[in-house]
Amino acid sequence: MYNSKKDNLPVVGPSALVSIGKRAINVPAKIDTGAEVSSIWASKIRIDKDGVLKFSLFGETSPFYNGKIYKRRGYKVIVTRSAMGQEQIRYRTYFPVEINGRKIRVLFSLADRSRNDFPILIGKRTLQGRFLVDVSLPDVEHEKKPKQKLDIKKFRKNPHEFHKQYVKKGEK
Repeated sequence: MYNSKKDNLPVVGPSALVSIGKRAINVPAKIDTGAEVSSIWASKIRIDKDGVLKFSLFGETSPFYNGKIYKRRGYKVIVTRSAMGQEQIRYRTYFPVEINGRKIRVLFSLADRSRNDFPILIGKRTLQGRFLVDVSLPDVEHEKKPKQKLDIKKFRKNPHEFHKQYVKKGEK
């Protein structure tokens, strides 16, 4: 049962369209209550000699990419661990966003999301106290990445070669 405070929260489905100020409008985002932090696709991430974080939002293959280099003096650095146990250093910075008509300030982890269906992931720290999630709502319409077709016959014939072709290629 919901309390009255929660009844006034906007409802989002398993995905939503997110606008990042005037930088990118109606970007499809995955709503993920299992992820702690929010993440956005960034490319060309680097720190200059003065300690300024520089990056582009999205990548050159994204329809939302505009080539602009963003600069941040105020940013955080964290070490994340994937489900597979791999550690990565990630930079985090704030962006003003609009989700379902509500404007909020979100701390995003900058990451290569080029292989993900959604260029933005909204985690539970962003959702908590701001939105209710209804997974029965439909996903927003967007162009999804084509699924890689696997050659199962090749796997059965030589699992090692299969692994080199399909798994190792994706880790580069």
